[in-house]
Amino acid sequence: MIDIQTHDIQFSTKGQTDIIDITDHIQKVLAKTGKQEGQVFLFAVGSTTGLSTIEYEPGLVNHDIAESLEIWAPYKKHYQHNQTWGDDNGGAHVRSTIVGPSLHVPFVDGQLTLGTWQQIVFLDFDTRPRQRKVVVQVIGK
Repeated sequence: MIDIQTHDIQFSTKGQTDIIDITDHIQKVLAKTGKQEGQVFLFAVGSTTGLSTIEYEPGLVNHDIAESLEIWAPYKKHYQHNQTWGDDNGGAHVRSTIVGPSLHVPFVDGQLTLGTWQQIVFLDFDTRPRQRKVVVQVIGK
């Protein structure tokens, strides 16, 4: 029988490609379940967010990722979405589509199987601060 436990984590963000290391939060949720082997499935609730893994260091967090996404989906570009809804976050929706809202991470011996310099990050692309939630499903034994 498959055992699935669902939890969530909530936090505030600044928007504008705010990148938050949530690795410790996810590891704490995993520890609470007592499971030793399986997968953690993460889903970012909201259509202007994303999840990924990176080396959480200042060059990437404060510059490189936002600069790269500004090339692919600039905030100030004219988006039909903005016209439709009368807002300014069309670029945030495109960035969310590029990065994606979900992530799977296996775990063994109760520990996430991340590399030495690999952290789980939440990315908020919206144009203003927000309250955010990530749903965490732990599947395993």
